[in-house]
Amino acid sequence: MRPLRPFNFNTSAELSPAAIRKKKRAGFTYRRFGTAAEAVQFAMEQLPTDSLNGAYLQVEEARFDQNGIRSLYESEAFPLPRRPKPAPAAETDADAA
Repeated sequence: MRPLRPFNFNTSAELSPAAIRKKKRAGFTYRRFGTAAEAVQFAMEQLPTDSLNGAYLQVEEARFDQNGIRSLYESEAFPLPRRPKPAPAAETDADAA
């Protein structure tokens, strides 16, 4: 068994919507990106969750579903800045009254 090679985020990538024909609007159409990092960032930060469900990312011969895309985004090797996570909702003085 050969070791897995590290994922190259600089490779071009294609992002395709779910193949749901009943839905008139998939939320996005097929898109090509200069780098896989840009495609992953777009999928995680710009697409509504329901549009990401069933979508897939094609990078060279590898194909990633929603969970694979999320894993790439959360990877320590992800090269782009991530959108800040929302802070937990703190109770305000008005809520306490």
